[in-house]
Amino acid sequence: MLDRYLFGSTGRISPEAPVPVVHVHETDDRPGGAANVAVNLAALGVSTCLVGVVGRDTAADSLESIMGQRGIACSFTRAEDRPTITKTRVQSRGQQLIRLDEEKAAAMPGDAMLDALRGVIDGAGAVVLSDYGKGALSDVSAMIAACCDAGVPVLVDPKGTDFQKYRGASLLTPNQTEFEAVAGKSESDEELVERARTMVAELQLNALLVTRSEKGMLLVEAGAEPLFLSTQAREVFDVTGAGDTVIATLAAALASGQGLASAAALANVAAGLVVRKIGVATVTPGEISAALHQRGQGGRGLVELDTLLALVDESRSRNERVIMTNGCFDVLHAGHVAYLEQAKSLGDRLIVAVNDDDSVRRLKGESRPINALEDRLLVLAGLAAVDWVVPFSEDTPARLIEAVLPDVLVKGGDYQPEEIVGAREVLQNGGEVRVLAFRDGHSSSRIIDRLKDE
Repeated sequence: MLDRYLFGSTGRISPEAPVPVVHVHETDDRPGGAANVAVNLAALGVSTCLVGVVGRDTAADSLESIMGQRGIACSFTRAEDRPTITKTRVQSRGQQLIRLDEEKAAAMPGDAMLDALRGVIDGAGAVVLSDYGKGALSDVSAMIAACCDAGVPVLVDPKGTDFQKYRGASLLTPNQTEFEAVAGKSESDEELVERARTMVAELQLNALLVTRSEKGMLLVEAGAEPLFLSTQAREVFDVTGAGDTVIATLAAALASGQGLASAAALANVAAGLVVRKIGVATVTPGEISAALHQRGQGGRGLVELDTLLALVDESRSRNERVIMTNGCFDVLHAGHVAYLEQAKSLGDRLIVAVNDDDSVRRLKGESRPINALEDRLLVLAGLAAVDWVVPFSEDTPARLIEAVLPDVLVKGGDYQPEEIVGAREVLQNGGEVRVLAFRDGHSSSRIIDRLKDE
């Protein structure tokens, strides 16, 4: 579907009828329907192909162009007997005055869509079937069978009250109203679980995820205990498209090898983020990571440079202050911990760059490091003060510092700020350089010497 917005000003009533005259000054075309699911997937960094029915018209051209700009491949069936479904909203002074829908809902010949799906399914990590009851999924049972034959998980956002056609799907994601319209009203959570278990068994599903608005979500997986997920939304501005975000996040997580429980938890976090945005919106991996971090549930630890830069960008979009330090951190001790806690107190996010093993040997001698890089990274990532840990192989972290350009560059020891690697670049970028003293009586070398004496 194409969502078209006409924005304009109103200053008078039409002499032809008692309606406002809108002087349109802006037109905005946005992906709607299943296209919004694809946009959500692309925002999560997923390689995405959109399969669907459009007309032979300019609306289809506009939709395909928008998707291409977002890196989404399109496999459209262009129908002669219907227009591209287009919802035009006329808005003025922040109010929607009218919505005009152009559509002709009719069943497509099943083979056309099935052939299109089979043409792109090889190598897919997951398939999402978004059913809007417009005729594109008229042979949804055959599509599910094709996915099963290909060994690809298939997730379905259902429509209507005939769920039998979704038999054999990996996962259904109805909201509670849709679920109860099929399974019957549930008077308690226990009854809701039992009805969900019955549906999973009768439809031979792997699982059922029931979204419950302010009550969160319920995941019922075949052969597993039910999982209730509390809502993560602190503020709700707009629930439009939240279901698209949920199923997109589920698909992305499952395609990357996550289990259903973990995928559902991520989808719950994503839903809590997207309802805080106005209109149809998406969430990014960085936003999810930040939300997990704030809840103490993850979103931190060992990262590669590309991921780190994306996380830093997300952090700065929230006006957070980024601190960066570096070192070998071979034998971690109380002095290190105090130093890192002091560094973190200078801002919001602390990055620790760590010399790899070869770099440590060049700096400290052949007997070092005592602890291998992987162990040093894991220990640092476990500290409460540390947000992100990134390794480097050079003798100095100059390349990393120039890439990140932290708000505060921190170094421990007896240095002048101008002597610190990367200081010039950070200062030229408007940042700050700080020198922090190590705690007296603590050093890795001293600990190693004591062990040798013993």
